[in-house]
Amino acid sequence: MTITRRDLAISALALSLLTAGPAFPGADEDAIAKNLEAFRAAQVAGNTEVLASLCMDELSYSHSSAKIDTKASLLEGIAKANYKWAPLEYKDPTIRVVGSAAIVRFNFVGEQEFTDGKKTPQNLHILMNWVKQGNDWKLLSRAATKL
Repeated sequence: MTITRRDLAISALALSLLTAGPAFPGADEDAIAKNLEAFRAAQVAGNTEVLASLCMDELSYSHSSAKIDTKASLLEGIAKANYKWAPLEYKDPTIRVVGSAAIVRFNFVGEQEFTDGKKTPQNLHILMNWVKQGNDWKLLSRAATKL
């Protein structure tokens, strides 16, 4: 059997396409997208119960100010917040599943409206890491960078 360069090139191309991952989102990507939207909606509503259910106990939540929250301190801060989001969008999300982990990136665009009437616009780039636990995806870490 003679193997030509062309045979090797076609084999290499086929292998790269097979290992690159699915061309269309699968069940995991759909589940993560659903959790991401649930997280955003809970953030807007200040719903700590939903946020708690979406986060791992080991959560590391980094703000663009460099403040780092644990799960407990994040939920406490949201419960005591003196602002609301009006509006809050997660723009152009990308989800990349890697085994039992997922890398999620998006632009966080919104405005914080404080009880004293002050408004502060937010335009951030967010990186989230989600981990599959059983059949569910939970947020393990989040990092924010000002744009």
